[in-house]
Amino acid sequence: MRRRRVLSALLLCLGAGVNTTAPAGAAPAPSPLGQVIPAPASVRSTGGAPFVLEDDVRIHVPARSPAAKAVGEYLAGLLRPSTGYGLPLTTAAGRDGIVLSLGGDSGREGYRMDVTGRAVVIRAATAAGLFHGVQTLRQLLPVSVERTYWQPGPWTVARGTVTDRPRYAYRGAMLDVARHFHPVGAVERYIDELALYKINYFHLHLTDDQGWRIAIKSRPQLTRHGGSTQVGGGSGGYFTKADYQRIVRYAASRYMTVVPEVDMPGHINAALASYAALNCNGVARPLYTGTAVGFSSLCVGRKAVNTFINDVLREIAALTPGPYLHIGGDEARATKRHSYAAFMRRAQAIVGKYGKTVMGWHQLTGATPARGAIAQYWGTRGDEPSVAAAARKGTRLVLSPGNHAYLDMKYNARTSLGRAWAGYTEVRKSYDWNPATFIHGAPASAVLGVEAPMWSETIGSSDAIDYMAFPRLPALAELGWSPASKHCWSDFRRRLAAQGDRWSVMGITYYRSPQVPW
Repeated sequence: MRRRRVLSALLLCLGAGVNTTAPAGAAPAPSPLGQVIPAPASVRSTGGAPFVLEDDVRIHVPARSPAAKAVGEYLAGLLRPSTGYGLPLTTAAGRDGIVLSLGGDSGREGYRMDVTGRAVVIRAATAAGLFHGVQTLRQLLPVSVERTYWQPGPWTVARGTVTDRPRYAYRGAMLDVARHFHPVGAVERYIDELALYKINYFHLHLTDDQGWRIAIKSRPQLTRHGGSTQVGGGSGGYFTKADYQRIVRYAASRYMTVVPEVDMPGHINAALASYAALNCNGVARPLYTGTAVGFSSLCVGRKAVNTFINDVLREIAALTPGPYLHIGGDEARATKRHSYAAFMRRAQAIVGKYGKTVMGWHQLTGATPARGAIAQYWGTRGDEPSVAAAARKGTRLVLSPGNHAYLDMKYNARTSLGRAWAGYTEVRKSYDWNPATFIHGAPASAVLGVEAPMWSETIGSSDAIDYMAFPRLPALAELGWSPASKHCWSDFRRRLAAQGDRWSVMGITYYRSPQVPW
């Protein structure tokens, strides 16, 4: 009986994809409702003539919700350049066109989309849900909708109903701007790409041995000197407070919460080079442009160090409206074990003092995680007893296993970018793992979500970010959003193949994995 069930599930998985290729010379068929990424929780196609976006369509928004109106403006901004249509917003009730409606029981980020021949109606309990519904609608339209200049259409959406909500509350992506600095425009570009796949947390790795990238008013030398270089040399760079706040606002407009990270007590050479008092011998270290790890440490217990971490965390907390502040804590090999535990206790207390929830790499569980703390797992085996024990005691986990979720791992031996300490990571390896069971001995209920980190030792441009993120980022986004029952490689690879043309139109340079039928 079990064998028949497994075979039946396999056949369902293999048959899940839909071939939408049209005969030569034929008009392109509307994309089936189930062909989006991440896979929706429920799809019901009704057949019949599709909805057609035409020049008289209006976007209906709720009268008393500025947030919903902003989602409508965002949608109109996406559609106007390629369609050439005005797509005016209206608060008048309507049953035709595109209707964004608040209400229902779809949860904090879920939505329901009903497509008829007359209208596309997206209904959600929150504006965040409406925004995610808009991303689904965007993928259901022909890929030429992504162009920034007029296209002839037609602009069609298949009929039916999509009911959707996320599997996990935390679906993150991280960008390391410390090893190589990436300016505000590049960061905003990446945020826009992440939004398409319903990512809702954006983790910024702001400091490391090679550079300090966030202005601290009480410690101006951190950016003046510590931000002046990067891996391999070069001028580095940093975000002013205004820059950082611009990124925070931009992310919020895409329903993404910024998680700032200041890595301590290791990965700290840029600070040690900027302020001599942070070193035990009172001598500033030279700037560093290599890629080795584990050699730097704050002089734990020094009054100057305690004041330093208080000032830095206070200023960053004040700039950050989101609930989380990441204090790193990994690869602190130059810090004695008892000093590490003492430092992490102090740093966590300071984070709490300024009203934030602690996040740290999973080495935090080797100390004593504060109540409510979140440990971000980056190992490769999932067999660390301290992580499982902390999870059983209430520490929540964000899963970023290096051999599945690290976007800077090489695809194969021929990949010119990236590193390979966790092995080569093809797109199927990014997709084929289960966050709920990855940490041995940890309850599935402890898993808050997943995150896809992009470390930048070799990543110095937006094109490099894109090449390493795509096609793996959508795979990890689907693990975070879609129900476990929708996890099906054979179906996913077909849907992923359909994304390639969209990325080309969007100017995204991507890896054409041989595992995907592009």
